Order: sequence, then structure tokens, then C-alpha cells
Amino acid sequence: MVATVPPSGEQVEIRWGRQRAIVVEVGGGLREYWVDGQSVLDGYAEDEMISGGRGQPLLPWPNRLQDGRYEFGGQTLQLPVNEIGHNNAIHGLTRWTNWTVAAREADRVTMALVLHPQPGYPFTLSLTIEYTLTDAGLGVRTRACNLGSAPLPYGAGQHPYLKASTDLVDDVQLKIPARQRVETDERQLPTGRLLAVAGSDWDFRDFRPIGAQCLDTCYTDLERDSDGLARVELRAGGGPTLSLWVDGEYPFVMAFTGDTLAPERRRKGLAVEPMTCPANAFRTGWSLKTLAPGQASVSTWGITFRSDGVS
Repeated sequence: MVATVPPSGEQVEIRWGRQRAIVVEVGGGLREYWVDGQSVLDGYAEDEMISGGRGQPLLPWPNRLQDGRYEFGGQTLQLPVNEIGHNNAIHGLTRWTNWTVAAREADRVTMALVLHPQPGYPFTLSLTIEYTLTDAGLGVRTRACNLGSAPLPYGAGQHPYLKASTDLVDDVQLKIPARQRVETDERQLPTGRLLAVAGSDWDFRDFRPIGAQCLDTCYTDLERDSDGLARVELRAGGGPTLSLWVDGEYPFVMAFTGDTLAPERRRKGLAVEPMTCPANAFRTGWSLKTLAPGQASVSTWGITFRSDGVS
């Protein structure tokens, strides 16, 4: 009898103290993360196919690319359009690829992939993502290195859905330390304008309930703590505080309440997506990284969960 394979491939479990996480082969993503037996992600079951980008790395670009077309190095390049309704290419090229386990210990795993040249992205890119559990929580370190002989365009992101102790995000208290948001058009592509959040419905610089507000919003101009990290925080009532932090390589975070997902998954969790560049960066060049041959880029984000309400 042939053994069945989960839709997300090999399941790699890591543990540290009261924490446990599951990293998967398909897309090299994060399926679940528990602290004290409580899931702090709106993830998905082992027998489910990934939906809504849950936990997936977004490489070598996050978010949308207009018409899937861009110019780089004197070439006009066309990527497959996979957001049909808006005619965009979305969330990169690695979400459905089989990553390999490059290194593994009880409390950490490194997933690896070489993205070989293909239509629309004729470059060779080595990618590793290290997931580590420590007393401080979960850390995620993404490294990209240009293995080719010519420069290449690169951006990074990831798509976890955070889950406070409520059925819906409506009752969650949210704090996003951002002074500005990226204005977008009807295709969710940046117009090029930054809008101040002060005094608007998008201002979450102090904790307040999400309520019925629909968010599919890219925030930037992040206020950072003394350690150089910016922290997006969620809490429900007087319960624990859940915090997603980003280092300086991530000047953008996307907040998405999931209103366009399948009805049974809408507003169950808040996607907080670290991004090194906003949507359409391959066309606009906005915060896009150009990696020379042999050059690497490293970015780090993570999640902390504190039962004492302090993060």
C-alpha cells in the first residue's frame, strides 16, 4: 500500500519549551505555531491544501505585479498572470515549489530552494529560510543569494495570519506603528502616493478594535523601538499580547482582514505580512533590491506571544 502524502508535503516539527511549530515542504512555509497549546496562527490542517497564502514565503517578490510584466536589464519580461480578476502576477514564484530540509535540529529548521531561470525570471537565485524557536519566540530569517552571472531583481515577504483569542478579528485590539499607508487603485496597485494615517480610519498607532473595518492595506514609515524593530501587536480583552516584529530590511507591512477569502475563512485571522518592498516594485523600482552576482540579502521577522499582556 502506498503511503499518502499531505497536500503541503513533508511536515517538519520544531519545539522549544512551551512552543511548537510546523514548517512544510510545499512553499517552505509555516503551517502552525502553538504556545502553551494555543495556536497563535490561523493556519491550516495537515490534510488541507494551503489557501489564502497562509504562512507562505513570497519570493522573489511580494504582493502584486501589474500585468505580470516588467523591464529589467534592458529586457521586457513577462511572468504568468495568476490573479486573473485583476490581471496581475501575485506573490512570487516559490509558493507551490518543493523546498528541501537543508538543516534540522530540535528547535530549528532551514528550508532551501534554488530558483532556476524560467520565463519571466531568467535568473538563478538561492533561497534559504531558517525558522528558530527560542525563549523570545519564533524567528524567521530569509536569505537570498544571486548565483547567476548578471544582476537580478529581488523582494521578499511572508504571509502569516495572526490569531488572537477571538472567533473573528472584529473584536481584536490592533496596534500598527506606521505613520503612512500606500495608496492603491482598484487593482490593489500603488498609485505612488503615501497618505498620512493620522486622524483616518487607517490609524492604528494606538490600540483600538478592528471592528467592521476591511483592511487590505500596506503600511510604511514604521516607528521602531530602541532595538531597531517595528512591532505590530494584537490582543483580545485583557488576554495575551501577540506581536509580529520586523527588522530594518522590512520597511513595509501589509494588514489584511481576509474579506475576500472563502466565506468560512473570512476575518478568522489578521494577515500581517512583512515586505521588503510594496506591490508592483518590479515595475516601479520602489524599494526593489538589485542583487549583483554573488550578492546576498538577509531579512528577519518573528512572532512573540506573552501571556502577561506585555510584548
